[in-house]
Amino acid sequence: MAFPTSENAEAYAAAYDAVLARWPIEVERLDVPSQFGTTRVHACGPQDATPLVLMHGAGTTSAVWFANAEALSRSHRVYAIDRMGDAGRSVPDGRAITGLPDLMAWLDAVLDHLDLEAVHLCGHSHGAWIALHYALRSIRVRRLALLEPTACFARWKPGYLLRAAPLLRPTPARIRDFVRWETGGGIDPEVLELQALGAFSQRSKVIVRPSPQPERLTVPTLVLVAENSKAHNIRILIRNARRRVPNVETAVVSGVGHHAVPMGNAEETNRKLLRFLVR
Repeated sequence: MAFPTSENAEAYAAAYDAVLARWPIEVERLDVPSQFGTTRVHACGPQDATPLVLMHGAGTTSAVWFANAEALSRSHRVYAIDRMGDAGRSVPDGRAITGLPDLMAWLDAVLDHLDLEAVHLCGHSHGAWIALHYALRSIRVRRLALLEPTACFARWKPGYLLRAAPLLRPTPARIRDFVRWETGGGIDPEVLELQALGAFSQRSKVIVRPSPQPERLTVPTLVLVAENSKAHNIRILIRNARRRVPNVETAVVSGVGHHAVPMGNAEETNRKLLRFLVR
């Protein structure tokens, strides 16, 4: 991503590398070309294992799966993607992504280049919103895991939106304050710094429309919510997911907030993910 000064770019790169260095296994760095630019993908696990594609939440990058990669890669070939247009190492120097069709075409192009005909797909927060839309449109997806999905089954809590209002003009300090508030301070400090320094990046607007229609899902789906999420009412989210999604499973990760996923209480998250994915 572009930054206004070289100092901003260097600080962000250092924070990104610090989080990525915490992956406990060897990581292959892939730069995937498409009409939208070059997408950074981090891959690990056996080449012949079932592909598992990971989509991060807004502003966090693929690096934040460090606490999940080792466990997930024992049974899967893991591909963690930096979303085009967000903070991270994907380079949006091609056609602009201006709406959902472009976003779906971008993900299609990435998976085409990686030669992935059938995948399990897992997303967190806005990454879950993308994953759900993609599963509704693509025959590639075999299993779908949605971690703290936003704008899919429940509205934002008014208090969350009120606290998030200053982020319309983000600064590192505002991001730090907001994420600490939502997680009750239970956020990894290096991940927090990565998110905070991303405030300087010149990112595209996050696409949040149209709303998905999960009633049309035809694949086994897991909805995993954070016990202490301040983003939405998890009881309403679970109730709506069970009502709207055929063949759905739901579960709660204890002791974490929305922004602490997926690294917060990773042992429980990994266990519940794998129980669903390897069935």
